[in-house]
Amino acid sequence: MKKRVTLSVLSLSAMMALSACGKDSAEGGGSGDQVKLTMMSTATTKADQQIFKEIVADFEKAHPEIDIEDTYPGDGYEDLARVKMAADDMPDLFDTHGWAKSRYGEYTEDLSGMDWVKNLDEAMKPILTDDKGKLHAYPVNQALDGMSYNKTLLDKYGIEPPKTFDELMAALEEVKKKSKGEVVPFWLGGSDKSQFGQYFDEFATPLLITDKENSHGEALLDGSFDWSNYTYLPQKLKEMNDKGLLNKDVLTAQVTQGAELMAQNKIAFTMLNGSVGREVSELNPEVQVGTIPVPAIHEGDSPSWIGGERHTFAISKNSEHKEEAKQFIEYLTQPEVAKKLAEGTSLPDALTNVDADNYFAEFYKEYEGTQIQPYFDRVYLPSGMWDPMGATGQELIAGTMKPKQVSEKMEEEYKRLRAE
Repeated sequence: MKKRVTLSVLSLSAMMALSACGKDSAEGGGSGDQVKLTMMSTATTKADQQIFKEIVADFEKAHPEIDIEDTYPGDGYEDLARVKMAADDMPDLFDTHGWAKSRYGEYTEDLSGMDWVKNLDEAMKPILTDDKGKLHAYPVNQALDGMSYNKTLLDKYGIEPPKTFDELMAALEEVKKKSKGEVVPFWLGGSDKSQFGQYFDEFATPLLITDKENSHGEALLDGSFDWSNYTYLPQKLKEMNDKGLLNKDVLTAQVTQGAELMAQNKIAFTMLNGSVGREVSELNPEVQVGTIPVPAIHEGDSPSWIGGERHTFAISKNSEHKEEAKQFIEYLTQPEVAKKLAEGTSLPDALTNVDADNYFAEFYKEYEGTQIQPYFDRVYLPSGMWDPMGATGQELIAGTMKPKQVSEKMEEEYKRLRAE
């Protein structure tokens, strides 16, 4: 194996506009003989969106007969995708964001016959290929999530990167103390509920899965899970907020502010991953960003990376322009383009014939051998749980929910969605 490292909801008018775009594509919109492809990506950060836009523009220059209308719905991606799936009107190209087989499988074109497949990293094949051999999407990069931190600040304060949740809490307290409150210990761009979702989803793995004595995987899968076991996470999040360890504007802060604030040495830890390191270094070369695996929660357990799909492109099985869509994917798989995308998003590429220079390479090497776990919600929760996972975090911090109520709401949604 090549590597072992891995906005608010759209307004109705925006959704209608995108829907109209889909119709234009199906009708062969565009002037003259130009083919229009609709494309929808989950890229949320400025840096990620910019690199995708650059690649799209480069492709269009090389293929003037093809026009790609690329959109980035951000926090509204899943809601919009559900609307378009219900209407059986998916974009020509779309991001499966971890659900290539289970959620989007019936809407995707089989890509297994394409030339680039022979170079697909072995670790990604089972994630994207079903038991019938259908390959559902092309992985632009591989996710390897944990926590990002301001290494420059931690070195200055003499704080070691935490390996356990208790060490994380202690590190946050130290940052607050040593900076005299000038640095936000743990920053979340909480106007986007997915930031809270990221916290809960990543830390659910060490809380409920990886420790043998506290493993609830089977119960989560068969529906018998006792949700009181989840309450630790909202309790700790509330504790952080009560102690002033989160940013005061956590409910209004925008994800796009994160890199700029870290570049100004105003935040220490964040749940932002991927391109944040490159963004910060471009803003301020004096600040180095580090990344760590998700700290362990139970005594005797070890940290783990959370990995799998990050950004992908699938082709709609109903697209009237499959050949042009495949041309775009083939373009993405050219080594120089795949390298540019991987480096632009600061994540490992997914092809064995590409050698990208990743911003976090030294940190991935430092933690080489660390276990890689799949995203918690993708394996153990029914489709649709990401939204309540994030929304309950917002309500908890807003004071309209208590930690126990968060778990109760999660249980309610879990049972409702399992029954659908």
